[in-house]
Amino acid sequence: MAGRDLQVFLAFFVSSLLVLPKARGNSEGDALYAFRRSLSDPDNVLQSWDPSLVNPCTWFHITCNQDNQVTRVDLGNSNLSGHLVPELGKLEHLQYLELYKNNIQGQIPAELGNLKNLISLDLYNNNISGTIPSSLGNLKSLVFLRVNDNKLNGPIPRALASISSLKVVDVSNNNLCGTIPTTGPFERIPLNNFENNPRLEGPELQGLASYDTNCL
Repeated sequence: MAGRDLQVFLAFFVSSLLVLPKARGNSEGDALYAFRRSLSDPDNVLQSWDPSLVNPCTWFHITCNQDNQVTRVDLGNSNLSGHLVPELGKLEHLQYLELYKNNIQGQIPAELGNLKNLISLDLYNNNISGTIPSSLGNLKSLVFLRVNDNKLNGPIPRALASISSLKVVDVSNNNLCGTIPTTGPFERIPLNNFENNPRLEGPELQGLASYDTNCL
């Protein structure tokens, strides 16, 4: 009986070791590591991003709250290239996503609209293309939206006009088209924050949006 009990114990111990990495897994760490895998990092600024840790709160350029939930990603001016990933939308407690002045390409994932606590989205000075997702209109805590100096096209989503907290919008130096919204927070945004979009027309008249006409 003793030998059989030992075998049972060893089998249980080994199986516990096999499931341990999954038990220690962290969805925010998984999301950030998926982002890391999409990036080229010649200066090794992400070398501390170790997916085997319980959570990413000890990683450089990551800030967490007292509950070990990620609230900031600070990777501005870090010589990174690559693209954004949908998994970033799983960082449900994120307040600041700072990725400015890199060489990030590709599109803005619609999943960023899931970041309900986001205050600042800084993607300026990259090579991001595609459209500005209308899902960003779901970011009801957003104050700063800076996507200037990229290669974005299409219209300015009217959903952004419903974000009452929005104070700063800068979409200058892209290839946007259509008209500039005039309602909600856009009443206070200076026109130079829309400049150097050759296909973008002036403010829409009486709230009538013509942005969907020949605007692709």
